[in-house]
Amino acid sequence: MRHDRESNSRAQHTGDEGSSRVGYVPCPVKSTGGRFDVGWTWFFCIFGAYLVGSIPFGVVIGRFKGIDIREHGSRNIGATNVGRVLGRRWGLLCFALDMGKGAIPVVVAGLLTDTIGRNPVDTPTASLWLWLLVAIAAFCGHMYSMFLNFSGGKGVATAFGVLLAMWPILTIPALVGLCVWVATLLTIRIISVSSMVAAVSIPIVTLIVLQWFGSRAGGDVTTGELLMRGSAPLAITIAIAMLILWRHRANIRRLLNGEEPTIRRAPSKSAE
Repeated sequence: MRHDRESNSRAQHTGDEGSSRVGYVPCPVKSTGGRFDVGWTWFFCIFGAYLVGSIPFGVVIGRFKGIDIREHGSRNIGATNVGRVLGRRWGLLCFALDMGKGAIPVVVAGLLTDTIGRNPVDTPTASLWLWLLVAIAAFCGHMYSMFLNFSGGKGVATAFGVLLAMWPILTIPALVGLCVWVATLLTIRIISVSSMVAAVSIPIVTLIVLQWFGSRAGGDVTTGELLMRGSAPLAITIAIAMLILWRHRANIRRLLNGEEPTIRRAPSKSAE
């Protein structure tokens, strides 16, 4: 009897000590009451995001159609080149898959760590930065795929996916960026220009959205505090915009030389 009481006391003490350890939370994917280190959760989320982002769907679609997309058209693995070489349907499929491989890791990480859906002004800075690192990992996976000797696409579709999934802080900037992309494409009819203009617009919209979230958090949040707390999403959107511009440097050279292809207008009925 005495031995049983001592065993129960030690078990209770161990359980209480384990539950009070900083950095441990009930694992959301276990039903046995186990606990999982938050640091490892973030590690697997970030590495998994890069791994998923590295899947070269443009190359996979090209192989399915019997070609290597890297040897045709602009030689890019993104949706634009896939659409030009294989047809609009395959280009849209590639866009959806590239967008999905950016969105899914971000949503999963947000759910596992209870970060998604929270006001960024009230979210712990460390959690917000780590969540944004998941987004960057998926984005960089597309551009520097481990399956393609660390080469890849330009990241536009994947960037849209990761930003759209970061509810609510970057969802609105992503949707505004999409509207800017469509409006620019309808006006100029050059996909690369539309992508670059949309990328540059997103950090600007993010700053405006941060101001709105700051007002929702209460009147005691100063502009300095708002910029400090919102530095993570703002920095990430600036980094994404700069990387997209960098990956479009060949397009910029063609634009300066007047050689960048445009989207052809459909012939009007009167012209037919």
